[in-house]
Amino acid sequence: MDQRFIVPQFIDAEDKIFGPVTVRQFIIVVVGALFIFAAYKLADFTLFILEAFLIVAFTLLFAFVKVNGAPFHLFFVNFLNSALRPKIRIWQKQNIRTEEFKSKNENQRDVYIKPKRLLPSSKLSELSLIIDTGGVYKGEKLANRVNKVNYK
Repeated sequence: MDQRFIVPQFIDAEDKIFGPVTVRQFIIVVVGALFIFAAYKLADFTLFILEAFLIVAFTLLFAFVKVNGAPFHLFFVNFLNSALRPKIRIWQKQNIRTEEFKSKNENQRDVYIKPKRLLPSSKLSELSLIIDTGGVYKGEKLANRVNKVNYK
């Protein structure tokens, strides 16, 4: 009953076509070449030289440049997202409604709002320790239950 499974390795590595050129890079270069061909057919020679220079620069940039180990197109999309989104984040604290009932006046309703209960700092430090240890540390209550210690 020995079941062995092959675990894929290097799943983040792209497939290579020839040499160090990947499929993504090859497709980007082919699309860049098509843009250069269209510029050659549609523009006069001096405009074509300028367009070809820009197309080659952007093609090489998007095909071969990596920023922090990620392809440039992912960096560019993330840059556009952060540039176009609002810069200010506002946290709107909300209270929890606990009870709502009619008062003696039939038209008026009384609403009692109970604020959220905050965790004590000891509980927060215990939770952060559980997260930092990756779940190896289970917390005081579980440790005391396993060790059969009863504290009040």
